[in-house]
Amino acid sequence: MDRQVIGILAPYLQRSIGWNDVQYGYIVTAFQAAYALGLLLVGRIIDRLGTRLGYAISIAVWSLSAMGHALANSVGGFIVARFMLGLGESGNFPAAIKAVAEWFPRKERALATGLFNAGSNVGAVLAPLAVPWIYTHWGWRWAFLFTGFLSASWLVAWLILYRTPQEHRWLSAGELAYIQSDPAESAHEISWRRLLPHRQTWAFAAAKFLTDPIWWFYLFWIPSFLHSKHGLTLTQLSAPLIVIYVMADGGSIGGGWLSSRLLKRGWSVNRGRKTVMAICALAVVPVISVSRVAQLWPAVLLIGLAAAAHQGWSCNLFTLASDMFPKRAVASLVGLGGFAGAVGGMLIADAVGHILQWTHSYVVPFVIAGSAYLVALLVLHLLAPQLQAVQINAGRS
Repeated sequence: MDRQVIGILAPYLQRSIGWNDVQYGYIVTAFQAAYALGLLLVGRIIDRLGTRLGYAISIAVWSLSAMGHALANSVGGFIVARFMLGLGESGNFPAAIKAVAEWFPRKERALATGLFNAGSNVGAVLAPLAVPWIYTHWGWRWAFLFTGFLSASWLVAWLILYRTPQEHRWLSAGELAYIQSDPAESAHEISWRRLLPHRQTWAFAAAKFLTDPIWWFYLFWIPSFLHSKHGLTLTQLSAPLIVIYVMADGGSIGGGWLSSRLLKRGWSVNRGRKTVMAICALAVVPVISVSRVAQLWPAVLLIGLAAAAHQGWSCNLFTLASDMFPKRAVASLVGLGGFAGAVGGMLIADAVGHILQWTHSYVVPFVIAGSAYLVALLVLHLLAPQLQAVQINAGRS
């Protein structure tokens, strides 16, 4: 929800604050820059502090920064607020993927990742319902305060409930044995120096660099696209955005379920994951034509299909981190990959802002969105043709 607020309110903040498309691109880029910077550091921090404490610190910064948007009165103020939000949010996926690796055996991780990743789409569904109502009754500042407060309330539940399986008092011996049914791994820390030489690291990072920016494009620019292309007002945006993100939820859970199902039926990790990722990459392609679709709902359904395919792709891509690398390296690897994705997000945010300023058309951005996944799958396959598990000797940074 915190990410989605500014995208929903962008056409109205543009008038009240006075920014143009290029300046909005800078605001989005500030988030991406902080997200990239944070991901370079936060994965290592979470691997050292542990999932529970590392995630808690991340969410505390995230929540305060989300509420801090309410203090902004200028483009510069929003840039600062988005930068701090990006720093806080950078801990999300390294901690979440590490939690999945701690709590699930390998054969169930894609479905588990799809389920938790679906939460982002639940937020994206709730935001179009809540934000216009809050904006209409209380003003835009309260929209940021409300969603930031929700994040802070989640932090309380996390600190109360989360422990590693070995420390959790509610877990039975049989459940712990099932969670730990994969071959035992060393507990020694793994440094970046030991991750970077491996082709699998670069395969993961390249796929993130090419496809993460497309999701950022959907989050931050689709409301503006629907407003400018189809003339939707703030309250009229709710139904199309809800449809898009409900479809994305289905893609996240379905993509995770399908690859987990294939692995349980005896498919190899390489065949199962890449088959599902190929299906997702092909399902995205029709979005190339969306800027030329005259009717609203066909355009919405094409975007929804692409969003669903992205989420199916994403949950399998995230799972590759724990497929190919030991648990003690997962947060660091996800941080490196997230950094690559955030750099790609910075580039696309700046590019889309300038493209719209020059051409007043979304044709080029949607062509990029529709083709990125096939390119990413090719690069991933070339760098990691069998998704081989990485063997790393124990060592400290």
